[in-house]
Amino acid sequence: MCNPLLDPFDLTPFAKLKTAHFKPAFTAALESAREEIDSITHNTETPSFENTIAALDYAGYSLERISSVFFNLNSAETNSEIQNLAQEISPMLAAFGNDITLNEPLFKRVQAVYETTDTTRLTEEQQMLLTKKYRHFQRNGALLSDSAKQQLREIDKSLSKLKLTFGEHVLAETQKFKLHLTDPADLAGLPESAREGGRLLAEAEGLEGWIFTLDYPSYIPFMKYSTQRELRKKMALAFGSRAYQGDALDNSKVLKEIASLRFQRARLLGYKNHAEFVLEERMAKTPAAVGQFLKDLLEKALPAARREVLQLQDYALKSDGITHLEKWDSSFYSEKLKKETFDLEESELKPYFELSSVLDGMFRIATDLFGLHFEKDPTIETYHEEVIGFRVRDAADNFMAIFYADFHPRPGKRAGAWMTSYKPQFRKEGKNERPHISIVCNFTRPTKNTPSLLTFNEVTTLFHEFGHALHGMLADSTYPSLSGTSVYWDFVELPSQIMENWCYEPQALALFARHYQTGAVIPDKLIERIRASANFLEGMATVRQLSFAMLDMAWHRADPGEVNDVKEFETEAFGETLLLPEHPQTCMSTSFSHIFQGGYSAGYYSYKWAEVLDADAFSYFREKGIFNREVADKFKEYILSKGGTEDPMDLYIRFRGRKPDPQALLERAGLANADS
Repeated sequence: MCNPLLDPFDLTPFAKLKTAHFKPAFTAALESAREEIDSITHNTETPSFENTIAALDYAGYSLERISSVFFNLNSAETNSEIQNLAQEISPMLAAFGNDITLNEPLFKRVQAVYETTDTTRLTEEQQMLLTKKYRHFQRNGALLSDSAKQQLREIDKSLSKLKLTFGEHVLAETQKFKLHLTDPADLAGLPESAREGGRLLAEAEGLEGWIFTLDYPSYIPFMKYSTQRELRKKMALAFGSRAYQGDALDNSKVLKEIASLRFQRARLLGYKNHAEFVLEERMAKTPAAVGQFLKDLLEKALPAARREVLQLQDYALKSDGITHLEKWDSSFYSEKLKKETFDLEESELKPYFELSSVLDGMFRIATDLFGLHFEKDPTIETYHEEVIGFRVRDAADNFMAIFYADFHPRPGKRAGAWMTSYKPQFRKEGKNERPHISIVCNFTRPTKNTPSLLTFNEVTTLFHEFGHALHGMLADSTYPSLSGTSVYWDFVELPSQIMENWCYEPQALALFARHYQTGAVIPDKLIERIRASANFLEGMATVRQLSFAMLDMAWHRADPGEVNDVKEFETEAFGETLLLPEHPQTCMSTSFSHIFQGGYSAGYYSYKWAEVLDADAFSYFREKGIFNREVADKFKEYILSKGGTEDPMDLYIRFRGRKPDPQALLERAGLANADS
């Protein structure tokens, strides 16, 4: 069988690719990667930066490319065959990773370079790579005894499979639930776009009526607009009980095993807990610093949040006689109160945010700020007909990146939105290899009558993921492991979150917010209302985010082996952040994919941490002009292009001229005087 993954490739050969190609490709790539590692390990020359540290960073490139393709498909276009294969391949990759970090002769070469090299003769990037390589071995068991190394191997093998299982359960649970309605009265309050979306889902199932699911483009409008409280309750309880129903898809045991194994791993390596292990390589540095950061923000946000809950409760009581506000009421009455307060509702905004127009405007902003140009190229092979491929060039017409965009939900695609990479940027043998970057979203689909019209939240999500993409596309490093988004996790959200700010600026909105039927630019009065409502119920939103970060830290800064009841533990971790009644049949932890499947364990606080950075950074743009090229060039040079080549705080200071000021976030969020 001809295998497109075994021939050298630049663009991913999606059109020729079959699931059957992956296992033999992994087998061959693993063998090749082991040979590369062996050649470094048994090199008879004196260990040096080039023949050991740099060589290690370039080793296993084919394996990395194949892994990127496979695991990206497992997230965006999976099926049972791919999922079963992932369960088989993940332990193989975990074992290979252990084979490297637990290779004593190889570590001795790395250690020799680390201890004997005159670092003044290295560039800053080389110094960073040397430090990171040594720490990677140290933090992954190189100094352990043989028996402890074997224990670490078993832990990593189990973790690789458990994290996949967690994600598979959440995806299956999300796609399993369907609210099938046949009575038009049950659609009361829903905008036409939501009704049409529901009708199309039913039609696809060969059913009469309407279907609503737990995918965000279906779920969120239903929760915001449906006047049928009992149906909102049904949807909310289904969403909140994903993988928490005591059946084969229940994640309670899975997540406890993940958390316990992480704890055991950290203790094995000499750390008090998983959070301490993770935060050693984060800007925050320690669990105590994260705890204080969250506590300080909570003190500012909680008084405002409690006032907002009372305001919402009072509004629900006066509007509909609701005496006890529940979680399934929050979005509904928030939207009604927002409409009443600011004369603004989402359905009024959506006609101005047609997806292709927003995309064009976003590209124009990237052109004005960073000199990038995006050209759609139908010859670029993609993994699904809905995915769009672009070639990206700079102002001098130099090729910069391949960019894939995948916008709508479908079976086999996990929920949420993310940026990922199919090929890293790096320099080798005089050639600057350019990256292949992708963003994957779950936005409102077009219907037979209308194009894809985005909610404002979907607009900001698109800009957010595009910020991550820019971080990847503008990468300009020598070594692949330091390139693009390979930075501290509490720094990686700065490029994404800062891009959201342009969604609120009239000068930027004029580029893309046009009525899909008339072409009219969004009226100033609507822009004013968007800006005025930006901090609406911000206290509640902030406390919600903080609660997720506190739950994450609770799972990872202590011994989770002592947890008997996941729900009870979760409720205690939420503590005073619980603003609305909890229900015994729901549980956040069992579907908290960010921390139990993705890379945010002991790192969910990063979103708020990076908000401090982005608020302060954008205040610099506002001071000089939101399209000021001098500021944009500095942001591009020190933040977007440097990747992980230098300490992130040093890079930020070089961009801003000083450390970030937390006051910028409090002022933007309207929380500077929230306790008064």
